Amino acid sequence: MKEQHCLPVALLCLGVLSCSQVLGTERLSHGSPSLHGHLEKGKEGQLLHRSKRGWVWNQFFVIEEYTGPDPVLVGRLHSDIDSGDGNIKYILSGEGAGIIFVIDDKSGNIHATKTLDREERAQYTLTAQAVDRNTNRPLEPPSEFIVKVQDINDNPPEFLHENYHANVPERSNVGTSVIQVTASDADDPTYGNSAKLVYSILEGQPYFSVEAQTGIIRTALPNMDREAKEEYHVVIQAKDMGGHMGGLSGTTKVTITLTDVNDNPPKFPQSVYQMSVSEAAVPGEEVGRVKAKDPDIGENGLVAYSIIDGDGMDMFEITTDYETQEGVVKLKKTLDYETKKSYSLKVEAANVHIDPKFISNGPFKDTVTVKIAVEDADEPPVFLKPSYIFEVQENAASGTVVGKVHAKDPDAANSAIRYSIDRHTDLERYFVINAEDGNIKTIKTLDREEMAWHNISVFAVEVYKQHQEAKVPVAIKVIDVNDNAPKFAEAYDAFVCENARSNQQFITISADDKDDSANGPRFIFSLPPEIIHNPNFTLRDNRDNTASVLVRREGFSRQKQDLYLLPIVISDGGVPPLSSTNTLSIRVCGCDGGGSLLSCSAEAYALSAGLSTGALIAILACIVILLVIVVLFVTLKRQKKEPLIVFEEEDVRENIITYDDEGGGEEDTEAFDIATLQNPDGINGFMPRKDIKPEYQYLPRPGLRPAPNSVDVDDFINTRIQEADNDPTAPPYDSIQIYGYEGRGSVAGSLSSLESATTDSDLDYDYLQNWGPRFKKLADLYGSKDTFDDDS
Repeated sequence: MKEQHCLPVALLCLGVLSCSQVLGTERLSHGSPSLHGHLEKGKEGQLLHRSKRGWVWNQFFVIEEYTGPDPVLVGRLHSDIDSGDGNIKYILSGEGAGIIFVIDDKSGNIHATKTLDREERAQYTLTAQAVDRNTNRPLEPPSEFIVKVQDINDNPPEFLHENYHANVPERSNVGTSVIQVTASDADDPTYGNSAKLVYSILEGQPYFSVEAQTGIIRTALPNMDREAKEEYHVVIQAKDMGGHMGGLSGTTKVTITLTDVNDNPPKFPQSVYQMSVSEAAVPGEEVGRVKAKDPDIGENGLVAYSIIDGDGMDMFEITTDYETQEGVVKLKKTLDYETKKSYSLKVEAANVHIDPKFISNGPFKDTVTVKIAVEDADEPPVFLKPSYIFEVQENAASGTVVGKVHAKDPDAANSAIRYSIDRHTDLERYFVINAEDGNIKTIKTLDREEMAWHNISVFAVEVYKQHQEAKVPVAIKVIDVNDNAPKFAEAYDAFVCENARSNQQFITISADDKDDSANGPRFIFSLPPEIIHNPNFTLRDNRDNTASVLVRREGFSRQKQDLYLLPIVISDGGVPPLSSTNTLSIRVCGCDGGGSLLSCSAEAYALSAGLSTGALIAILACIVILLVIVVLFVTLKRQKKEPLIVFEEEDVRENIITYDDEGGGEEDTEAFDIATLQNPDGINGFMPRKDIKPEYQYLPRPGLRPAPNSVDVDDFINTRIQEADNDPTAPPYDSIQIYGYEGRGSVAGSLSSLESATTDSDLDYDYLQNWGPRFKKLADLYGSKDTFDDDS
């Protein structure tokens, strides 16, 4: 507590001494401009006024963070015209005047009423003025002065970050820069040592050190090994007051990680690896794995494996699994336990990336011996050849030997083998195999023209272990024998014109042979010896497997003979050769002058003597036209046009010419409708039609018929028309519609004009004017009695 109170008191005394020294050295006495000024003559005779300030002026200081019970005296303002009688009043204005700083208007003493903080504000600018107390007349011009807040060490240093992270390679030299930490102090760096910082290390020795002035952290020990310790925690302190006692301090934590370098070679944990593999393993199958340990990480720990020596270099290979950093030993070729039972390999593991700076640490590789034992496996039989090809002549007798297959047991037991044919490959059962010695024989006659190759499969099975079997393909070629005579290549349709010239060629023929090319072409064409001097035709061999047939004479006639048969002998080139006689049919036809075919039938030739073809066509066309006309006439004759309305019988009353009986209206039951009598079926509104058969009986829609007492005849007629238009049973022609809505009980009364001229009626027909335009004519005729009298 004493130290805390002594420091502010000492600082306060120091400030007072500083103020006194300044007041003693910078005190100025100035006269009032109105009372103490004097005149000076200028260069041009102008009078210049030189005023003399009357303030005792200086720069004031106040210590920050003062917490005493009384206001702090900042300083005193005094004018040399102040005689001490109290007539002068001092006024203070500016920043903080009246709030922070107050002045005694009589003595001019300035006090600070609040605690000041330099870090918030370092100085204040104020204005002082002396006025007459009674008149408030300024006695001196206002002048500005500054009050500076004097700093004390009240802010500890603060680092930019609470935690730092840094990396440095392992094995770094002493003094290698790791990271720089920086702290700041809010105190005034221009006054005293309050902001002068010194860095030191609190934790992290002896591995690291820090520069006191810069805050740079450096390595302090050589050959730090990441594999021994990877991460370090360092605490750095920053202290102000130049690091002396009484200064404030702050700390930060720095996490330093050693990064890896390739300073460790790979090492196998053992000198020999033992592995085994079955002789039945296939190439590419994994045999085993080896691993060299490297404490380095990342690319510095990558290891590549290789086989550098051993009797199994040709049988095995090794690859690198970079995910597990293991060497994978794989089979390269097929093994045989009976031939060699073990192999030895020398495997090397080497770093992929080597750092030249650490090459002196030794070779970054290691070797190990891998011994591989071959395990015996129960292997299936093995054929001496991967496939067999045999030949046999077609038409060979049943039981002919085709060939022999042979297999053996590769195991040391050398079990006996039995053979069989896969019947799925020999469905017709052309062959059989001897189960003991593997001889294949025919059991049917083979035909090359039917199947030139037979592809079968043969099984070899161990006698005592039938699950061990092998399969081999056997291809059997059927050798051709000249057993097919040549024939015409197609069915030829030959003809010769009646007007053909002698030695004229009219067809070229070729042959076909099912045998192989060795027993087929070349073909030889000839006529049989008995007709070699045929008087009609001759044959010429073109020596290209074709022959031409020529006419030997002229003057062929269809009437005499319309068809000739020419035998032709065709021989092949086989050994021995085969031949066949083929008959060529030759028709005699009529041709035009250019040799184009016209007709080949004898009947057509006979008709052509009587009528020409055009005449025959014209006659046939006329006959067809006549037949069509007769058919149409008969059809039209049979058709009878009947009326659309079906009447069961004629009505004798249809002869009535006039009918002038006036109906009695709806209440008159004595009147009758002649149309109803003519068509009794239409009583209920149904009239049968022949062209359209009604599907249902039409019922008038309710609501369309006007009420009996209605006087709107126009609506009544429109309703009737709409019903007639929508009636599907009505005839398809116009008909007279009968309306019985008149007579007694009808508002309209009778519309008949009978006896209207001779009867004196008191009926008023003026209402016809309201019936619409259709009754306009009636309204004009029967409008009113006066009008009628006038017209008459």
